[in-house]
Amino acid sequence: MVNKRLKLNRTIFIVMLLAIWEITAHSHIFPELLFPSLESILSALIHELEKGTIVLQTYNSIEMILEGMIIGDILAIIISVWAMISRRINEYVTTLVSIMDPLPGIALLPLAILWFGTGRNSIIFIIIHSVLWPMILNTVTGFKTIPKIYLEVGSNIGLKKIKIITNIMIPSALPSLLTGLQVGWSRAWRALISAEMIFGATGKESGLGWYIFEKRFMLDMPGVFAGLFIIVAIGFIVETVLFEIIEESTIKKWGMTN
Repeated sequence: MVNKRLKLNRTIFIVMLLAIWEITAHSHIFPELLFPSLESILSALIHELEKGTIVLQTYNSIEMILEGMIIGDILAIIISVWAMISRRINEYVTTLVSIMDPLPGIALLPLAILWFGTGRNSIIFIIIHSVLWPMILNTVTGFKTIPKIYLEVGSNIGLKKIKIITNIMIPSALPSLLTGLQVGWSRAWRALISAEMIFGATGKESGLGWYIFEKRFMLDMPGVFAGLFIIVAIGFIVETVLFEIIEESTIKKWGMTN
């Protein structure tokens, strides 16, 4: 009941925002070039979808962020487990996270360009950086909150260390892991679009950020807003639909949260 009411409120709020936008556009308070109507934005979006270019660029962006997030998440879990084995390693990891976590991924772009060139590898590097540190922070926190009795029971029934990690530690720390994944996703998505807007990718691998940059350069504002709509739509679907499905089918189903 609460979820249905929340979704209804969100829908009403979005409709209100769209209505305000359309009223403002038709009032001509701002020039049409700067503030296009929803009709022109929708027309531009349909035109770009028919051309297929924006579909390919969306695919490229999603492919890059998935690749970067998978690598970053795997590294984060490995480092977090390693940190739990040794107190000294935990201190090193904690210090490293406190240094690197506040550093925006896009700030490392000059270094990424020097190391990997102006292409796909630089963007993947920035995505990994954006995902890695919040994931480590939340994973280590989740591991530390696991009741010791869970680990003792696992040892008593003869589980090996790998089984304890996969069957006890990771499922018990899942709420924190999911939080780290959400934070990492939002940071990585912003970093990806920002990096693409600066130099895109190589050849045909350009993404949504480069699409927006090109449309802005050509003063095609409906096209710019069409690209922004796709970026917002993907972010909204991932954060409010995909993660909600994962949460409902795991931690809520298992009674790990209210």
